[in-house]
Amino acid sequence: MEEKIIDENKQGEALILDAKEGNDRKLFIESYGCQMNFSDSEIVASILAKQGYNTTNILEEADLVLVNTCSIREKAEQTVRKRLEKYNAVKKINPGMKVGVLGCMAERLKSKFLEEEKIVDMVVGPDAYKDLPNLLQEVEEGRDAVNVILSKDETYGDIAPVRLGGNGVTAFVSITRGCDNMCTFCVVPFTRGRERSRDPQSILEEVNDLAEKGYKEITLLGQNVDSYLWYGGGLKKDFKNASEIQKATATNFAQLLDMVATAQPGMRIRFSTSNPQDMTEDVLHSMAKHKNICNYIHLPVQSGSTRILKEMNRQHTREEYMQLIDKIWEIIPDCAISQDLIAGFPTETEEDHQDTLSLMEYVKYDFGFMFVYSERPGTLAERKLEDDVPMEVKKRRLTDIINLQRKHSAYRTKQFLGRTLEVLIEKESKKSDQHWSGRTQYNTVAVFPKGEYKVGDLVMVKVEDCTSATLIGEAVGYSE
Repeated sequence: MEEKIIDENKQGEALILDAKEGNDRKLFIESYGCQMNFSDSEIVASILAKQGYNTTNILEEADLVLVNTCSIREKAEQTVRKRLEKYNAVKKINPGMKVGVLGCMAERLKSKFLEEEKIVDMVVGPDAYKDLPNLLQEVEEGRDAVNVILSKDETYGDIAPVRLGGNGVTAFVSITRGCDNMCTFCVVPFTRGRERSRDPQSILEEVNDLAEKGYKEITLLGQNVDSYLWYGGGLKKDFKNASEIQKATATNFAQLLDMVATAQPGMRIRFSTSNPQDMTEDVLHSMAKHKNICNYIHLPVQSGSTRILKEMNRQHTREEYMQLIDKIWEIIPDCAISQDLIAGFPTETEEDHQDTLSLMEYVKYDFGFMFVYSERPGTLAERKLEDDVPMEVKKRRLTDIINLQRKHSAYRTKQFLGRTLEVLIEKESKKSDQHWSGRTQYNTVAVFPKGEYKVGDLVMVKVEDCTSATLIGEAVGYSE
């Protein structure tokens, strides 16, 4: 059981791009999980375009089917296995079709995947996509193909991702990979490896290229963007023993934000995901300095109990998190904040749960991602802690969290009533073909009558009504 209060859901989206002339093979690629997986799928499509593949959104006509997987929760893995059943049915009709599993689930299960899912021909971890041409050759020659070797360096900084099935307005730009924060519930350090950062010059080149192509907004992506640190590549060094030259030339996340915002002042900048223990005050000052950096931070907390945070190996207390919230609002008074929360972590008591609810009352998050605890194989929590909170208790606590978040989301959207906000038009409204849908800088969805406007326009919208997740208004002109 899980819930997220946010109007964004690309789970299982089949991704397509413009056909490359001369390519005669069809690739169907489907992505699940985090934004990084969708970004990685764009890299995969770019690599395979050079191997003669155009993407398709019709599964039945595909020569190669790839599913980019998530392992963060058991439900995510179950969803992928159900999709493999669908692929298997199609493969019986089209026996020449090849199937590959990418991403975190591939990294976690490795060659075991080939034994468990007979339909799978190829298993490729997140750092091995450049090896896809060789792996495809192995498959064509009738052999199973596996590459799940994790890299110590930024793997894809030299690859220009294609933009798959997007709106031509917003795009992801990967800046870091991996994670060094060994939260006891999380598989990411095992499936995506150690933290490493991408050359800031290549990031700027990608952002500038997107601007030239007409994109209006980018999201800088990483498992932990605040730990971004470029000194020349590879794993982070111990600067106590590093040279003064390395110290002087290193680029941190606050500096990267400043560089990107300065290079493209007409482009909106977002970033995700932040870690409370790693977010520094200079990041907040970079945000406050630039009008085009959106006043929105996704700041996962996971629990409001200091005792549970310690069990999770989160390197912050409840009080330190609240102090960071206070600092954010001191420097950026109208900053929107969203959360990740886990209900029913091992040993969680009713008192711990009430600590979570009281923290939510303190922050009043704009929206959030909320889940029951899901034990993941190989994590420290799975090895050391008994999953001792009954499922009915987990579900009840999750319901408490969801209900409170809905209340807070409604409170936050009501604060915008009567205000005029800048909205970037991203798509047609799901509920009406006569309305546009876009987001404010606070990441709140707004809908309004189409009028003379088009996708990609930045317009000023006067908010006249709202739900707990959506602003409803009328466009009053273009943004200056």
